[in-house]
Amino acid sequence: MTAVRAPAAAPNPHAGMPHVPVLCEEVVRLIDPQPGGTYVDGTFGAGGYSRALLDAADCRVVGIDRDPRAVRAAQALQAGLAGRLTVIEGRFGDMVGLLEAQGVAAVDGVALDLGVSSMQIDTAERGFSFRHDGPLDMRMSADGASAADVVNSADEGELADILYDYGEERQSRRIARAIVRARAGKRIERTGELADIVRRALGPAAARDKIDPATRTFQALRIHVNDELGELRRGLAAADTLLAPGGRLAVVSFHSLEDRTVKDFLRARAGEGPRPSRHAPAARRDDDMPGATWRVVTRRPVTPGDAECAANPRARSARLRVGEKLAVAAAGGAA
Repeated sequence: MTAVRAPAAAPNPHAGMPHVPVLCEEVVRLIDPQPGGTYVDGTFGAGGYSRALLDAADCRVVGIDRDPRAVRAAQALQAGLAGRLTVIEGRFGDMVGLLEAQGVAAVDGVALDLGVSSMQIDTAERGFSFRHDGPLDMRMSADGASAADVVNSADEGELADILYDYGEERQSRRIARAIVRARAGKRIERTGELADIVRRALGPAAARDKIDPATRTFQALRIHVNDELGELRRGLAAADTLLAPGGRLAVVSFHSLEDRTVKDFLRARAGEGPRPSRHAPAARRDDDMPGATWRVVTRRPVTPGDAECAANPRARSARLRVGEKLAVAAAGGAA
C-alpha cells in the first residue's frame, strides 16, 4: 500500500531545539492533544514530542526513556513546566507499571519514536554508529550485554541468525564466519574494527551499494542487544491497556520489521483478517468488524515530506502509523 507523503514543511515552530524528532508535527496533529489530557512520550530522547504536545494543549505529558543520560538531561526542562511534564527512567514496554507509580491509570495518547536517537548515534562512546569509531557498546540503557559481548561470545550460527533476522542481511553466514575468524586472533572491541571486518567479508561489490555494507550488521546487533522488537510488542500491548476510549497511539518506525509489527498489531485489534488476494474475498473494514477494539486511523503510513528528508536524511525511512482505541468492541458497525 502506498505511503502518504506529509505536506511541504511550514516554517519550523521548534527551531532552536537540540533535536526535533521525525514527523513531529504529524504525530501531534494525529494524536490531537486536548486540554486536561494526559499523554505518554514513551521514547523521550531530547523531549521533542513532549514539548510539541505541551505546546499544542494545556495537557500533561509523562516521558519515559531507558537511557539515564536522557532522563538526567530532562531535569531542567521539567523544572520549567510547572508540573506538566514528568520524565522517568524505564522501558516503554513497562509503561503500565511506571504510570501506576505516578498515579496514572489511563492516558489519552501514546507516542513512540522507535530505534536509536540522533544523540545516541552522534555520541561515539555509545558505539551505535561506525561513522564514529568508538567502543562497540550499543546499549540504550546502562545494563545488560553489550554488542561487543555478543560479537565475541555468540557462536557462528547464532550470529548468522541475528544478522539475518534483525538486519535482513542476506550474507549473514559469510559475515558471521568472518567475525568468528577475526575474534580468534583478538577480541573485537571497536565499532571501526567490526565495520572493517564486515566490509572485507562482503568484498568490493558490496562497497558499490548505496548504503555502507556494515549498515545491516550494525542495525541487527543494536536491535538484538536492546531487544527492540520484544520491547515494541510489550509497548503496543501496554498502550492497549493504558489508553482510554478515544485515545490514540502514534508510532514512528524506521525499518520494515518495526513497521510490520505495528501494522499487524493495529489490524488485529481492528478485527481485520489477512490481506485479500484473488483467491479470497476482501476483508471487511474495521468499522464493520464484530469484536474490533481499535480503529486504524492511518490506512496508509505517513512518510516525511521532501523538505524534512533534505534537512534530516535519517528521516527518509520513517513510517508513521496511528490507531485509536474504541469506546467498546464494535458490534455490527457500532462502537
